[in-house]
Amino acid sequence: MPELPEVETVKRTLQKLVIGKTIKDITVHWGKIIKRPDDVTQFRHLLIGQTIINVERRAKFLKLIFNDYVVVSHLRMEGRYGLYKVGEPITKHTHVIFSFTDGTELRYQDVRKFGTMHLFLKGEEEFQLPLVQLGIEPFDNLFTPKKLKELFEGTNRKVKVTLLDQTKLVGLGNIYVDEALFRSGIYPERIGKELTQKELKKLYQEIKATLQEAINMGGSSVKSYVNGQGEMGMFQQTLFVYGRKGEPCKRCGTEIEKTVVGGRGTHFCPKCQKK
Repeated sequence: MPELPEVETVKRTLQKLVIGKTIKDITVHWGKIIKRPDDVTQFRHLLIGQTIINVERRAKFLKLIFNDYVVVSHLRMEGRYGLYKVGEPITKHTHVIFSFTDGTELRYQDVRKFGTMHLFLKGEEEFQLPLVQLGIEPFDNLFTPKKLKELFEGTNRKVKVTLLDQTKLVGLGNIYVDEALFRSGIYPERIGKELTQKELKKLYQEIKATLQEAINMGGSSVKSYVNGQGEMGMFQQTLFVYGRKGEPCKRCGTEIEKTVVGGRGTHFCPKCQKK
C-alpha cells in the first residue's frame, strides 16, 4: 500500500497535471469505489462543472479540491491516477474517468478495486470518516519528540505497532517504520513507553529524515507503485532492511532477519537493533 512518500509524490505530480481543469463529464465503471454519496449519479451531478483548484494530501489519502467540493481518495493496494487524452485506449482496470473540458481525462485505475472515493462539501471532510480518525502528521509543527513520547504513554504496545497506528501518527507503513527503526538502532519489539529520551529524539529525527529522503526520490516502487506520470520511485534502492531478509546489513554485515510484529512482516538487523 502506498505510504506517505508515495502519496505525497502522486499529489505533487497531479498538481502539475490537473489544477485548473474543469470537469465536463465523469464515467464510473465500478460504482463500489464511490463510497460517498452512495448514488453514483449524484456523485457525477455534483462534480460536473467544477474546477480542480488544488490537490492535497492527508496521511495516505489524496484530496482533490474543487470549487465547492472535495474528493477524498485512497489508493489502497493498486490504485493509480494518470492523465490521458480523449480517445487513448482505456485499460480494463480503469474504473473512474474524470473528463475535462480541454480534451484530457484523469483516469483512476485499480487492479484490485480496493480504492475508495468520498465526496464532501469543502471543509466537511476533516470532520467525518475516513479523515476524522487520523492522527498527527509527521511534518506537522506540533509533532515533536515530546509528542512522540506521548504516543507511547499509557500502553504496553510494541514500538512498531504504535508507529503503524494511523490514529496516532499518520503516513507510516511497513516500509518506513522498518527503515526508521533501523536508522534509530531500535529493535521493533521494544515497548514504546520504555524508550529513553535519547532514543525518542533519534527516532523522531529518523522518522522525518527517512520520509523526506523517500519523497525526494519519488517514493518506493517495491511492487506496483508509480506516480501520476507512470514513473517509478527510487527510494527502494537505498533500503537498509525492508525486503532484504538474508542479505548482509549495509552497516555491519550481519544477516538481515525477518519476524512478525503486530501481524506485519518486520525486517531488522540483530546487531544494529539489539533486543
